[in-house]
Amino acid sequence: MSPIDEIKERIDIVELISQQVELRRTGRSYMGFCPFHPNSRTPAFVVYPDTQSFYCFGCHAAGTVFDYVMRQQGLDFPEALRVLAERAGIELRPPTEDEEQQDQQRTRLLEINSLTARYFNYIALQHPRGQPGRDYLAQRGLNSDTIEAFQLGYSLNETAHLLTYLTTKKGYDPADLLAAGVIGQHETRGAYDRFRGRVMFPIRNAKGQVVGFGGRALGDAQPKYLNTPQTMLFDKSHTLYGLDRARDAIRQQDACIIVEGYVDVLTAHQHGFRNVVAPLGTALTSGHVALIRKLSHNVYLALDADAAGQRATLRGLAALQRSTDADTAPQTVVAEGGLVHWSNDLNLRIIQMPAGSDPDDLIRTNPEQWQALLEHALPVMDFYIQYHTAGLNLREAQDRRTALERLLPLLADLDSMQQRVYVAGLEDVLGMRAELLLDLIQEHRRTQRKASQRPARRAHPPRLLGINGPQVHGQTARRSPKPRRSHRCVRPPPAYCRRR
Repeated sequence: MSPIDEIKERIDIVELISQQVELRRTGRSYMGFCPFHPNSRTPAFVVYPDTQSFYCFGCHAAGTVFDYVMRQQGLDFPEALRVLAERAGIELRPPTEDEEQQDQQRTRLLEINSLTARYFNYIALQHPRGQPGRDYLAQRGLNSDTIEAFQLGYSLNETAHLLTYLTTKKGYDPADLLAAGVIGQHETRGAYDRFRGRVMFPIRNAKGQVVGFGGRALGDAQPKYLNTPQTMLFDKSHTLYGLDRARDAIRQQDACIIVEGYVDVLTAHQHGFRNVVAPLGTALTSGHVALIRKLSHNVYLALDADAAGQRATLRGLAALQRSTDADTAPQTVVAEGGLVHWSNDLNLRIIQMPAGSDPDDLIRTNPEQWQALLEHALPVMDFYIQYHTAGLNLREAQDRRTALERLLPLLADLDSMQQRVYVAGLEDVLGMRAELLLDLIQEHRRTQRKASQRPARRAHPPRLLGINGPQVHGQTARRSPKPRRSHRCVRPPPAYCRRR
């Protein structure tokens, strides 16, 4: 990939221009007053996220991020290239021979993946032995339009059917097939098809290029899901399934819904909920968040209601909180209606799934209920409180103490005004006066500050003492100092220094 393409991929034109121009969303585009000619009456400057371009209906200025920087800063193209490369963290230099070879290999791997996706899709739709795949897709309620749009497929349960097709009929080198991740290599048995007897989900990057595959086993075969290994094209921590088809809807609705699996995404899109994506069998990462932030700052997590789904939600929250600039500490902000977001400007809500159901089941059987869950999604701090107090009897002193130890670090991250918003609600939940809760929060903050000033020592959370009914006295427990030894010798003293 050339530096120009890398810059266009890494820098979002809406984010760049909005730092100098106040933009407001109008449908699928953004409008504002043109920075290149005087105008304060009618906004005529339009930014198009889909094409990553801008146009002014007044002075007819137009172009890409390069044209904007050239006009805005009075630079020629090489200078604008250097400015944007520095912003994107890209080093500009002439491509080496190895880099040119890598670009050529990247092109070959994209061709291999594209051809493999068509091969799997053909097997699923027309091959006589593709019936197991067709049965599975029909069982999951996926129609022909969805199958075609996402190019779903099936891999025959044979050792080298794809390998033979790509090498013998298409002339590809097995080394490139291995680099693409569509075949494997055994020490003694040689090359083999990586995906066998599986329903296949092509995985695309934001541009719509096939960069990998996910294979779902049928029956009791293990592993249940198998992804392409990490390759030059595919990194699951920086790839979201369905993002290429969800981009427009995410921008238009200014919201991104994150679900857990492939079929959750497919069913949502099939029923008209097209702003839905999924991580690839892994927890949400900062790489995923970076992709989402280019499209919307409103994020909904809709993971399964079981214990594993709850844990995945917590990991996703942690990733969202970490996804701020390296030189800016995350800061929790409480907005109107209890919505909590961080200084990276990501607004977050949790969609609470009914017990025993997942998004796929719910959308297929009751899309109206799914819509209602979206509208009543839980603010993140409310989710934290609910999660950390689940299973506790808050009338018992020990359970109240457990709840406090879990919630104090979260409350301590809020500023004083935000703390009072939640402390007022916790006053009834925990049966404690708000003033005592605020004292405990301040004590926790002081303890954390002291611990940060002594990095070599292990920091302990504050001990909560004297919890009797609604009265709580939050003071840090202090142990009595150990008595010093009466002599300085560690070993027994020798005979000549013993007392006679």
